[in-house]
Amino acid sequence: MRVARFYDFDDIRIEEAPVPEIGPRDALVRMSVCGICTSDTLPWYVRRKAPTVLGHEPSGTIVEVGESVEGFSVGDRVVIHHHAPCMVCRLCQRGHFSMCPTWKGSFLDPGGLSEFVRVPDLNLHTDTLILPEDLSFEDGALIEPVACVVQALKRRSRIRQGDRVLIIGLGIMGQILALVARHYRASLVVAADLVPYRLKKALELGADAVIDVAKEDLVRSLGSLTGGELADLVVVGPGSMAAIQSGLAAVGAGGTVLLFTPTEPGQDLPVDTYDLYARDITLTGSYSCGPPDMREAMDLVTLGVVTAQKLVTHRFPLDQVSAGFRTVAEAKESVKTLIFIED
Repeated sequence: MRVARFYDFDDIRIEEAPVPEIGPRDALVRMSVCGICTSDTLPWYVRRKAPTVLGHEPSGTIVEVGESVEGFSVGDRVVIHHHAPCMVCRLCQRGHFSMCPTWKGSFLDPGGLSEFVRVPDLNLHTDTLILPEDLSFEDGALIEPVACVVQALKRRSRIRQGDRVLIIGLGIMGQILALVARHYRASLVVAADLVPYRLKKALELGADAVIDVAKEDLVRSLGSLTGGELADLVVVGPGSMAAIQSGLAAVGAGGTVLLFTPTEPGQDLPVDTYDLYARDITLTGSYSCGPPDMREAMDLVTLGVVTAQKLVTHRFPLDQVSAGFRTVAEAKESVKTLIFIED
């Protein structure tokens, strides 16, 4: 089978590899579509994993099941989470699924940017979902990203009806964050970026206002929209210190700043701790998602809150995967990029 193997963030090679053999409780899935996650275009992130086959937003069709598999059959169209928790440890019981040691040790064999993937027992029976007939494989490739947004907004930042929400960064995740925040009944959704195309897209998708940070002062512009009270919730998309500092400056009293993307390890954030205390500010992060989030994400896509039709702007075949990754990394006139694997 063909796989896209990453040797560096700008060195991706289409290679031949053996089709994985499955165990009695595993399944073999022929990949149809795999989304490109922005984190997979970060040089430091890719270099930590290389050489490897990336791709953790896959959808495809089951072509083989082990003799002890339950609940799945050959021909099922599925979306697969690349990690799966044990569901019984203390961390899982507290809802921190991505902190579970079992979750961290689980994987797909290989990643989704390959023609076939072995889905191990744990992933299959804990967090693989059968796609409804009315959802396409493209929609399926959006479910994991939407699930990450569900965790971030609902379980980590605890968004409430009536919240004023600022989204910093309008790549694919920022656009999904804005859509889902609106669905969760935020009273004001403000989106900030410096790319005109993405600002326009956010307005088209229903953001109440946008702020072009290349031309406008973020805090001043947000203040004019909120009567000076700023945001109840700020979600910082880019993994940069400048963006995080902007988020801290834009949050109002009693508000929350959520970090959605990691910075490179080892970076220290200078924070006025008295300001956090005196203004009752919560600073938190959100890493990935768990089984409840995947299921709610499926519901949101089924309801049409988030769809491929709204968000997918670029499609590439597997042998043009490098062009797809360049499109995402350039962060210009694109939102969601998909790789089509099945001929």
